[in-house]
Amino acid sequence: MAAIRTTDEKGDLDHPDAVALETKSEGSSEAPSWTVEEEAVVRRKLDWQLVPTVTILYLLCFLDRINIGNARIQGLSDDLNLYGYRFNIATSIFYIVYLTIEVPSNIMLKYVGPRYYLPGLVVGFGAVSVATAFVNTFEQLCAVRALLGIFEGGTMPGLAFFLSSFYKREELYFRVGIYVSAASIAGAFGGLLAAGFSQIPEWGIAGSTLHTWRNIFFFEGLITVIVAMFAPLILPQSPETSKVLTEREKWIAAERLRLENKTNPHEKVQPRHVKRALLNINNLICGAGFFAINVTVQGLSVFMPTILSQLGYQALMAQFYTVPVYVAASLIAIAVSFVSDKTRMRGIYLAVFTFLGITGFAMLRWGQGNQLKYAAVYLCALGAFPGGPGFLSWGLNNASGPAVRAVSSSWIVTVGTLGGILATWAYLPNDGPNFPIGHSINLAAQICTLFLAGFGIFYCVRENRIRARGGRDDRLVGLTEDEKTDLGYRHPDFRYIA
Repeated sequence: MAAIRTTDEKGDLDHPDAVALETKSEGSSEAPSWTVEEEAVVRRKLDWQLVPTVTILYLLCFLDRINIGNARIQGLSDDLNLYGYRFNIATSIFYIVYLTIEVPSNIMLKYVGPRYYLPGLVVGFGAVSVATAFVNTFEQLCAVRALLGIFEGGTMPGLAFFLSSFYKREELYFRVGIYVSAASIAGAFGGLLAAGFSQIPEWGIAGSTLHTWRNIFFFEGLITVIVAMFAPLILPQSPETSKVLTEREKWIAAERLRLENKTNPHEKVQPRHVKRALLNINNLICGAGFFAINVTVQGLSVFMPTILSQLGYQALMAQFYTVPVYVAASLIAIAVSFVSDKTRMRGIYLAVFTFLGITGFAMLRWGQGNQLKYAAVYLCALGAFPGGPGFLSWGLNNASGPAVRAVSSSWIVTVGTLGGILATWAYLPNDGPNFPIGHSINLAAQICTLFLAGFGIFYCVRENRIRARGGRDDRLVGLTEDEKTDLGYRHPDFRYIA
């Protein structure tokens, strides 16, 4: 693609001061009527309005999901009699409910809009976390974990689709990378908060006193509810309703996406959109990759405190030792997403970083010594955490049309959630303290990620070459202009990001 200087007649009538200077979208017969500097201002304002808010919401989401791992080594297992596989069952129930909610939730989001719906989900799972502080039996724990899955199920894919409604393809991964890195930040904060809250002296009324692990759930949930209630004051419903943009900037924010996607941004989800999202080969690759990555990310998030305590660190020190691992993983994930957007490449970075995960889990599986194994945990986290936002953004980039993207984001996360279920059964009580089965499962998952990333690159490059020589032009035969526009990623002019 080359920079094009031109003038859009309609844009000039509405905005006579506009001078077009922009990169023309592939296959587009229109060119934008604003300057690169104007678009940069719009993007910067949206960044400050959206990205911090979305990141905080997902941080809270992940924090309330993984705090059960911190609570486990602070007395949860003893108080609720979680012998045998009971802890694994409780965590599995969350993921089973979670994956059934994701696609329906995003379809609902597309109908009602994000401003109140997404914060409403966050308030919901914050309230469930507070309720978890009062459970007294294994059965009650399973019930609240199921409720947590209902509210959290729509959050991650919903936030991803929300961002895709404001940013162009080459801008998306960096923003998604920042907010998904909140999972790493949540891990760091989770360890610190758990260490702090668990030291609060016992308090409450007779019969409902809170202490140690109960404080973790109560205060983290309370913080979530309070923060989420302010989110609707910041989040816009669409680019056209952003309070931080001028009227012209609102027009630019909406029009730049229309020119790139060549679709109606307000289209409703129809059965054909669901079918295209589910059968998109790139989505299937990204979903499988997200599955493999999630085995490691969710496994580390829930079981890292247990792994470290099995290495000989006491409960409080095990919480502290998780913090630098998550901070490092967060910084790497953001850096990878930034470079990936700048180079317009996805698969190569996903493939390269699997070598860190493969090395780390091989060290955990066959290495000796606590210091070596703690270093291996770093490699595992650094290799895996960039993969979640990578596969999710890759799928969103190559799913053209807002309706298809809404289903695609939830579909990819749904398939990935199955990896979370496997993760809960990777580290079993009778497999400790060295966890050879768990580390072997994660090693295999990292190897699968490597091959999936490689196949994704091959497919996207091959498909682009076929389209460049006219091999998909037959799809346009006999179609009206509206039907051609509705083809989305199947249009011969659409090019995949590899």
